[in-house]
Amino acid sequence: MDDLTEKIIGAAIEVHRVLGPGLLESVYEEALCREFELREIVFARQVAVDIDYKGKTISGQRIDLIVDNSAVIELKSSKNLPEVASAQTLSYLRATGLKRALLINFGNTRLTDGIKRFSL
Repeated sequence: MDDLTEKIIGAAIEVHRVLGPGLLESVYEEALCREFELREIVFARQVAVDIDYKGKTISGQRIDLIVDNSAVIELKSSKNLPEVASAQTLSYLRATGLKRALLINFGNTRLTDGIKRFSL
């Protein structure tokens, strides 16, 4: 695990430790952004990303967080993570050209069970 991923997961674990499971995804996003600020982790929130389809640009997708211009962070808050969440995260990687992503599901009792890593 690289330093940046370790810092992101550490911040997410702290948010989950304080708030626990069962809240809305937007609450975890806000709390994680605050934790990033406290830890001086550079991030962008709700980043618009365009998808190219046969030469046509399609807008409307938003990535929850991009950390340090190098990692996509997709947040969920669900007891059972839908399979489409992984496909969505991989699509964001391809659309941005970035090489790594984390899918973090705050709905798990233990956050470490709700973290998936992706790399291209």
